[in-house]
Amino acid sequence: MEAPDRLDRERRDQRFAMRLSLIFGVAMMVGKVAAYVLTGSAAILSDAAESVVHVVAVAFAVFSLWLSSRPANDKFLYGYERITFFSAGFEGAMIVLAAIAIIYAAIHKWLAGLRLEHLGLGTLFVLAAAVVNLALGWYLVRTGRRTHSLILEADGKHVLTDSWTSFGVVGGLCLVLVTGWKPFDPLVAIAVALNIVWSGGHLIWRSATGLLDYSDPEVGRKLRQRLDELCHELGVHYHGVRFRTTGNRVLVEVHLLFPHGTPVGEAHRVATQLEERLPEGLGIPTEVITHLESLEDHESVHREEHYTGRPS
Repeated sequence: MEAPDRLDRERRDQRFAMRLSLIFGVAMMVGKVAAYVLTGSAAILSDAAESVVHVVAVAFAVFSLWLSSRPANDKFLYGYERITFFSAGFEGAMIVLAAIAIIYAAIHKWLAGLRLEHLGLGTLFVLAAAVVNLALGWYLVRTGRRTHSLILEADGKHVLTDSWTSFGVVGGLCLVLVTGWKPFDPLVAIAVALNIVWSGGHLIWRSATGLLDYSDPEVGRKLRQRLDELCHELGVHYHGVRFRTTGNRVLVEVHLLFPHGTPVGEAHRVATQLEERLPEGLGIPTEVITHLESLEDHESVHREEHYTGRPS
């Protein structure tokens, strides 16, 4: 019962963290929009635009988290977990879109003439939002990694990006207040936008590699190390290891090699032990599928399948 209980606890933690992210995201967006209306600052506008995009992305992430937890059925035999990669890619695309909007707005306001008011109060608004988002982002990333949720981790990184954006805006506004040179405002907005493009691009790349079944070398190293230990203990050989991640768990396929005279029942018993024990040392939710083969002739059988194009 320990594993199901742990899984249920992790899912509760994920749902709570995502609801918290949505609530704080809406609050931060309202506060930053109010700060922009108060000051007319392009830098604060850039921060507010990023927050608007973040709320849209979090709403999609909430849906994705709900869908990814649904069980498999006769139409989706592997479940819905790979929606996590779409969610991360969508969030990354939204970040890039926000950056483009920020750059456009900053240049437009600069050319139209800079009119700034109540910068001190606006700066305090943005600073408070930055501190809150820094704590929230750290919590989301930590919870996402602990519960193996790419959706939460991606959302946490977006929140952290929002936090660094806000700190950058605060720095720019302080420069305006100290020097009186208003172009610092749009220049900081553009610099912030260029910085968050990198963050958005990273999320898009991670989404693409996940959808393309990228094999993480570190996961592969742990998997083979664990297989070596178990197969030595159980007295069986293996080959043909393949694995992929769904965003929440790892799916592993491995061929086990038994002496030709091993009874099917005995081979199945050993394979079942390996399937049950392999995930214990990986630290990641794992599902293992084994394929049983004869040790003596498996190579010749594979060659025959290769040349005929069909199983022998």
